[in-house]
Amino acid sequence: MMQTLQATVEGIGFWGTGLPDWDSACAWMRNGIRPDDTPARPSPQLLAANERRRAPGTVAVALEAALAACQAADRSPTVLSSVFTSTHGELSITDYMCATLAEDPRAISPTRFHNSVHNAAAGYWTIGAGTHVPATAISAGAYSFAQGLLEAMVQLQAGEDAVLLVAYDGTATAPLVEQSPSEGLLGVALVLSRSPHPGLPTLTLTLQAAAAEAAEITHGPLSQLLHGNAMHSVLPLLEALAMEGEQVLLPASDHQRLRISLTHE
Repeated sequence: MMQTLQATVEGIGFWGTGLPDWDSACAWMRNGIRPDDTPARPSPQLLAANERRRAPGTVAVALEAALAACQAADRSPTVLSSVFTSTHGELSITDYMCATLAEDPRAISPTRFHNSVHNAAAGYWTIGAGTHVPATAISAGAYSFAQGLLEAMVQLQAGEDAVLLVAYDGTATAPLVEQSPSEGLLGVALVLSRSPHPGLPTLTLTLQAAAAEAAEITHGPLSQLLHGNAMHSVLPLLEALAMEGEQVLLPASDHQRLRISLTHE
């Protein structure tokens, strides 16, 4: 069994299709209320206007959530190391790249090629926030959120005072719908710190061998609404944070799971 890891959740950022911020997500979970006329994608003010136009939806949702989490934590983005985790990255650009390479390789758009890399969101973040501290970009398939959370917690254990964790995914298109299914936009960010703060929730993580049965993942209102997104594994933790749940179990690999205990003080 792995050493227990602990962190305080100082700030939460959220953007999901139909729920454009953490307050609206909480209103949906607690009261079944959703705002009217929400935009199809966020417009992250961290980027200059021309960069906002060029950035794909996954970048936009990641940056919107990341900045909201930093503001909620009253932390400057310039000093926070970050971990960006995504199951698929920007699937619409992956589809475009594959189709164009098959039909007319010379027609590849330099801008779309630039946005095809998995660390695109992390790169836009460091540029927009003007930060020179480390930014990590990872993917672990269906276990991407659990592994991103584990990476952020290990960085805290290794000496970072606080770490920004950003998890996001977008919509699959064309043949990728069958191979890499995902619906809508979802971006979640957590500012995690080593310092205890009265009144803020605390996460305690333990990595365990998975039992023969699947990890027990609850399906509350947020999970039911946004389950189609590839990053849906983050949703039970958000429900526990909003509704003061005490435990969440997340699959972390084919043979391991994360046990997350929460305290709300």
